[in-house]
Amino acid sequence: MSTAVWPPIEDAHLAEEQAASQARELEWLLTQLRETLQSLKAGLEDCAALLAPSENGSTLVLSSVRSESLKGLITRIGTRITKGSVKLRLASLPPPKGAVAYDLAISSAPHAPTLVVPQLTSIRTSINSCLDVIDVATWGGDATNANFVEGQLQLLHDHILEARSALKGHSDLQLPWWEHPVDGKTFDPPLPANVSFHLFVFDAALVLEIRTLEPQSAGGQSSLTGFSLRDSFASALGGTRPPAHDEVDRTFKFKGQDVRVKEKIRVESQDPALISASAKLNALGHSVMLSRKALNIVMGREEQLD
Repeated sequence: MSTAVWPPIEDAHLAEEQAASQARELEWLLTQLRETLQSLKAGLEDCAALLAPSENGSTLVLSSVRSESLKGLITRIGTRITKGSVKLRLASLPPPKGAVAYDLAISSAPHAPTLVVPQLTSIRTSINSCLDVIDVATWGGDATNANFVEGQLQLLHDHILEARSALKGHSDLQLPWWEHPVDGKTFDPPLPANVSFHLFVFDAALVLEIRTLEPQSAGGQSSLTGFSLRDSFASALGGTRPPAHDEVDRTFKFKGQDVRVKEKIRVESQDPALISASAKLNALGHSVMLSRKALNIVMGREEQLD
């Protein structure tokens, strides 16, 4: 099936009419995109509110699966962990005399270092950058210029991807635990020198990893299983064998010293605010992508968008 203009018109006139029609369609789309941008702004403001400091914050439960190795609570207010108490029952971290568990408590002293989750700071920064881009697209430039609007949409999409990446945990800001040690004075009493406390975001959940460490000997003697020679003898004599983990055969540079991980425990805590923010950012990113595709089609561009 084919279409034709009747009565026939000259090719030059037809080209002019097609150009005029495309210009009207582009003008209409740019007008619609102004409304779309305001809708995106409302969604981003919702995301910002979910990550903003609130009076009570979010209290999250920490609990190891099928064991009593780690139990506790932490309170997140914005990007900071303001309260927290964790009880550890690890063979390599004996509790103080008279106690059944080793307690780690975040200090409430005014001079204590603040426990900040860098990824949450990055997410808030990316969302604020998105809001700035929308303001510039709406008020700071020529909203009738298709090239300008397309550039702002691309920038907006990039910032949304950065926020989504940080929430997923695939971000350069998620530093390895050995490169990002927590200040021991963040806790009261201070964190033991042989304990690593690593808190980060993964799949829109807060993840806590606790490691007990031991210095790596100069000779680096170890059994094939990765345990020290002393532990191998103890196991052969009927002692308790340290639990295996994915870092048992590795050596790390922690606070300027070569160390090995004796025990490691990982606990995830689902944060409703982070889950909601992740879902909203996914939807917003999809909406921006559709707007970019529509604008590129009307502008006559054929490049593919990721």
